[in-house]
Amino acid sequence: MPVRPGLEVLLGDSASLIAGRRVGLVTNQTGVDRAGAHGIDRLLREGVALTAILSPEHGLRGIAAPGEHVPSSIDSATGLPIYSIYGATFSPTPEMLANVDVILIDLQDVGARYFTWLATTVAVMEAAVLERKPVVVLDRPNPIGGAVQGNVLDPAFSSTVGRIAVPMRHGLTLGELARLAAHDLGLGAELHVVPVAGWRRAAAYDALGLPFVQPSPNLRDLEALFHYPGTCLFEGTALSVGRGTDAAFRQVGAPWLDTTRVLERLREHRLPGVRFSAVHFTPRNPGDRKYADTLLPGIRLTLLDAGSYDPTAAAVTLLSVIHEIHPDQIGFNPRGFDRLAGTSTLREAIERGQAPASIVASWQPALKEFRRRVRPWLIYR
Repeated sequence: MPVRPGLEVLLGDSASLIAGRRVGLVTNQTGVDRAGAHGIDRLLREGVALTAILSPEHGLRGIAAPGEHVPSSIDSATGLPIYSIYGATFSPTPEMLANVDVILIDLQDVGARYFTWLATTVAVMEAAVLERKPVVVLDRPNPIGGAVQGNVLDPAFSSTVGRIAVPMRHGLTLGELARLAAHDLGLGAELHVVPVAGWRRAAAYDALGLPFVQPSPNLRDLEALFHYPGTCLFEGTALSVGRGTDAAFRQVGAPWLDTTRVLERLREHRLPGVRFSAVHFTPRNPGDRKYADTLLPGIRLTLLDAGSYDPTAAAVTLLSVIHEIHPDQIGFNPRGFDRLAGTSTLREAIERGQAPASIVASWQPALKEFRRRVRPWLIYR
């Protein structure tokens, strides 16, 4: 049986959720069917009364820079209003929802806690409660599978890049995350999740027959998504993550990085599923103000075996080694790093020289409890 995203399941099996209703659609460039047709076109072709489009971070076309505020506009193809909920406001206003009876959310999550789609989904559910409108999440596969890795966020560090207490690599779909968030935050929303048909967590995304659409400008391929739950942490340091190159989040670098010494130490840790190698890269218009147009020595991460790879352990090991060799250059930004890490204890452990294997081991009790706690909200095997 072919894998069908929630968009196709809605139109084929669950159309009663929107029948006779005016529909608002929260989406971007990833909201496509198996053939690559966008959900806006599919809904209109099926005669759905689509009255509003709402766009998250990066905008409807997915081309705005990370963190860039996006203005509202009009869709030139359909004449529909595009309301930005990553600009002047981060939540739908009553005016945006005035001509809407039901809100659909169709966004491809990336499997990492740092992505803002869950915060957007929570904001939509909160607004929907106030306006007494149902929310329907059109679910999509987790492109990096169901592995659960990394530290579980401390709720004291909740933010748009870590909305609820989930691990760095959470193993869930956006629909499952929405169910969990509705419970954890006591939202009281009328939430429906239209599931992916025919998908199991262990299935490799590139074998599903679904198109890969870049979820953001700097996540250009599936391999970048596998590294992202770990390498995103480097955003909170003085190292570039390769923004403005063709391998963002697959490499890190800085002018002062001694790649020979770093690689020597990394090889001692014998991490499975990944290879580290020396590389040079030049960020062009990187967006993070790190080393634009500067040739950088760096470390490239190459995925060897998705089944054994733990990107969070790889990143913590790499951070620890670089801190050991370059303690005065690594340049932790405590506020930014801790916001991504969902805790201050990770940075503090690295700074005091705690062994990376010990850091990773310390996460295991919380991960075990997370797996137990999340069971009632799971949809897929």
